[in-house]
Amino acid sequence: MIEVSIVIPLLNEAESLPELHRRIHASLAPKHSYEIIFIDDGSTDNSWEVISQLSQDNEHVKGIRFRKNYGKSQALNAAFEAARGEIVVTMDADLQDFPEEVPAMVERMHRENLDLLSGWKQKRQDPVMTKNIPSKLFNWVARKTSGLELHDFNCGLKAYRHELVKSVELRSDMHRYIPVLAKNLGFAKIDEQRVQHTARVHGSSKFGRSRFVNGFLDLITLWFVGKFGHRPMHFFGLLGSLMFFLGFVVAFFIGAKKIVMLQQGIPARLVTDDPWFYIALTVMIIGTQLFLAGFLGEMIIRTQSNAKTFEIREKIG
Repeated sequence: MIEVSIVIPLLNEAESLPELHRRIHASLAPKHSYEIIFIDDGSTDNSWEVISQLSQDNEHVKGIRFRKNYGKSQALNAAFEAARGEIVVTMDADLQDFPEEVPAMVERMHRENLDLLSGWKQKRQDPVMTKNIPSKLFNWVARKTSGLELHDFNCGLKAYRHELVKSVELRSDMHRYIPVLAKNLGFAKIDEQRVQHTARVHGSSKFGRSRFVNGFLDLITLWFVGKFGHRPMHFFGLLGSLMFFLGFVVAFFIGAKKIVMLQQGIPARLVTDDPWFYIALTVMIIGTQLFLAGFLGEMIIRTQSNAKTFEIREKIG
């Protein structure tokens, strides 16, 4: 097994790749055995041609090319499958991350026997209103919901233990929450390290403002799945049972009240004329549906399909 796998997902980053490769090689070649895995996520520029040329000139360069744009999570899934390194490092291809940080991160992974070391862009070189402030809010919410005291969940520069990347499966845009997924899988040795960050040199960002909205929705999903994903009956079954019981008590009270009134010779209206009867009936029906949802959830998690739904067009190495 080689020591370090550098995983780089990319979309239309042809201008940055030669310099990125040069800097990675300069940082790692003296002391570490390594491989670089570029994942072309459906680029429309000549990114793949650049990767192919780099692979011909350097045996440690490998490439994976998707038929279309599947997103960063599926790009990481493909690279994680192919990675052979004892330590797997992810970074973005836009030169905003510093490859020179990698040796120190690898050394700390070994020294402290960490499962995951996340980068922390303490001085982020991005627009304040559109990225910095939303990112700070996003990270605050992520810390509160996950229990992980990380300052920068979305930093692309991270180092992982080999066993972790072979265990984690990414859905949707869950690449932002790999530390949370790792924690849910039992990888508890998670820490962070301050890293440098610079403004983009070539091209433009591939992420719009919608990623923050989607990120919060994914975070809610991840929190719920992490808490009840392996036991949906604990949530839906409990809530459904409480609602059914509440509806039954109200319906029983309505029926008992009418019986008592009739026994006492007091005129009583039909049960079906009481709006509370229909409210109670509705609550009981919803409770039953929630209980069934929990039961079906228990069945589904036993037959859930593999999440890696990407199609590779070409592969190098």
